[in-house]
Amino acid sequence: MKVNLPNEPVNGPNHSVVSEFVFLGLSNSWETQIFLLCFSCLFYVSSLAGNLLIVTVVTSDCYLHSPMYFLLANLSVIDLIFGSISAPKMIYDLFRKQKVISFGGCVAQNFFSHAVGGTEMVLFMAMAFDRYVAVCKPLHYLTIMSPRRCILIFVGAWTIGLIHSSAH
Repeated sequence: MKVNLPNEPVNGPNHSVVSEFVFLGLSNSWETQIFLLCFSCLFYVSSLAGNLLIVTVVTSDCYLHSPMYFLLANLSVIDLIFGSISAPKMIYDLFRKQKVISFGGCVAQNFFSHAVGGTEMVLFMAMAFDRYVAVCKPLHYLTIMSPRRCILIFVGAWTIGLIHSSAH
């Protein structure tokens, strides 16, 4: 007769599959959940409104069609996406009795968070390069930071972000 130790599987390795995660840490108090809901909605809506305002102003004003503002508008789009990855699900779950997320939903949130985070990192480097060129080579700025180069930076940033996320 074989005796199983407490940490040893009974019939070989564990082949269970995780199908969902349950959030227990938000709160059980209704008052706290209402506070978190109002707080989260306020910050999410103000983030959406602020970033949409930046994108609208930069695209509509012809005086702001320069590389610096192109990169700034792209940063606002990235922040719009980044804020919309997990905040709506969290706000929705504050209404529900059972706060769960599927395994696939969790993996998708993780993938998109890494993709947008990697893209944002590359975009910050491009913005630093833009300011370096503007300060150190002002006479060559428009030839170095041409519209074609800005598009290449944009495409490169998203490519690197997606590669970064795929690696994770």
